[in-house]
Amino acid sequence: MNLLHSIWALFIDFIEFFLLAIVTITALLYVYDKYVQRKHALLINYPVIGRFRYFFEALREPLRQYFAEETFYDSKDKVDWVYTAAKDRPNYKSFSVSQPFSGSRFIIKHATNVLNEDEVDDDTSIIFGKDREIPFISQTPIIRSAMSDGAISPEAVRAFSIAGVKTDLTINTGEGSLTSNHLFTHKPDLNNAGYLEIVKSTPFAEFLFKVGDLFFNRLVALKWYRTALLHKKTQNTYIYDTTSHVLFRVNWNAPLESFPKEVPNDIPNTIFQMSSGLYGVRDENGKFDELKYKKVMKFCRMTEIKIAQGAKQTGGKLAAAKVTADISYYRGVPEGQNVFSPNRFPFADTTSHLLDFVEKLQNLSKKPVGFKIVISDAKAVDDMAQEIAKRKSEGRSIPDFITIDSGEGGSATAPLELMESVGLTTNNALYVLDAMLKKHEIRQDIKIIASGKILTPDDAIITLCMGADAVGIARGFMMSGGCIRARMCSGFGSHVCPVGLATQDEKKRASYLVIKEGKEIGNYHTNLIKGMKVVCAVMGVKNINDVNKSHLTFKNQNGEIYFDIDKYFHHKLHI
Repeated sequence: MNLLHSIWALFIDFIEFFLLAIVTITALLYVYDKYVQRKHALLINYPVIGRFRYFFEALREPLRQYFAEETFYDSKDKVDWVYTAAKDRPNYKSFSVSQPFSGSRFIIKHATNVLNEDEVDDDTSIIFGKDREIPFISQTPIIRSAMSDGAISPEAVRAFSIAGVKTDLTINTGEGSLTSNHLFTHKPDLNNAGYLEIVKSTPFAEFLFKVGDLFFNRLVALKWYRTALLHKKTQNTYIYDTTSHVLFRVNWNAPLESFPKEVPNDIPNTIFQMSSGLYGVRDENGKFDELKYKKVMKFCRMTEIKIAQGAKQTGGKLAAAKVTADISYYRGVPEGQNVFSPNRFPFADTTSHLLDFVEKLQNLSKKPVGFKIVISDAKAVDDMAQEIAKRKSEGRSIPDFITIDSGEGGSATAPLELMESVGLTTNNALYVLDAMLKKHEIRQDIKIIASGKILTPDDAIITLCMGADAVGIARGFMMSGGCIRARMCSGFGSHVCPVGLATQDEKKRASYLVIKEGKEIGNYHTNLIKGMKVVCAVMGVKNINDVNKSHLTFKNQNGEIYFDIDKYFHHKLHI
């Protein structure tokens, strides 16, 4: 209190000086705006005052979500549900939703005889590639959608890895490949670690670590520790093992025989996404490296080939500001330069070519392989399904799953002209794919993963009812991991994530609390599954995998009710 009085007294004593300084600065700014600068006509006509326009424009995005209605999702309540679930707090509303659902929407049918929650099966697993030599059993139908190490920070990848191990969450690597951060929870056996580059501790390094941890924090301690043991620009590509006190990363030059025979059980179930840039599985000339792929798949459960994604039907884009020495090492690209992937996947000139490559990866990995697409034409899907059915009739291998992304799906970096303008929404695309696979009698052989604008348990259940076997979620997991939706993800220009989640800026990253956020991401996943079971109980369904279209009603914006979803979609989609 005395300090405040002292500051106030100082201000009063020198108030003339402060006023004079303000007047002088304003006058100089007036002269600069009107007579010197020639970039903005507005400032020439309205010097000083015109600057408020740019000030308020800068505040618009960060403050939009606090003062405007939620227009992207059904309601602000859904966004609030995510943050509350991540904190693992009771998620109940009072009186009514704050922003009533409007327009057309799906309605979940209430069973005449509902179930108690303990009557709904705890088993929520789903099997991918049942005919593969090494099938993949995902313990829940929820998958953290593709987010690359590079697009999001190393610390964020580590947080997701923690959540993956703690709550059986399946993680998609995104096109940035498998990195050291996906192995953050790995505890290597030093007697059987020929697949790793290991840097052992020294007394001096241990001393620095203890001093840093005692007087500052673990982040500072690890920084000092790495610097003492490594003198490389890529020192952050090494993971610190708290048990053995060594630093390690994968030694991709080690022989295949040195790699684990099975996926280590102390890392999350991981889907390796292969993009048109072939990051993580390319040789020095940028060509596909079969041996490197085999090594990567020693840590991953299945492969997803990215043909198209949400608003990013063009190749993936990573700003130069995000291409650090670490990202350069992981992806095999030049440091500090924009990384724009080719639009077309190199082995997808035709559907037949793509399916040949899928079969090749299945043979190399012995694990499930599928691909990710965005749907905008029923005929194209029909032709694709027909080609797959033909291969099945010939006794050849076919994809184990197909992932579809919504045309309204998000992307940190995508051309505005493609956002909302290319591709069907999730449920429309899902209905088309499900119908075409059934038409050609291959639906039972291919799992469907669907993503796009899914946040809450009811969103997930509706998507499963519409024909998906699993649900991919990106935004919800971003929010559970600390994202405040400031829309500053891209890394281009002034876009730097303010919370350290989607940036490579070292100062912002240093503020990201890996352990805390990892726990909250896990809470969101756990509460999603819990909420989905609540919905199943109300529907009278004992197992999440048993939901289908008959459990839904549709109301259009004119108030018309469709109790038979198929009739609505046949009329709407004309298929």
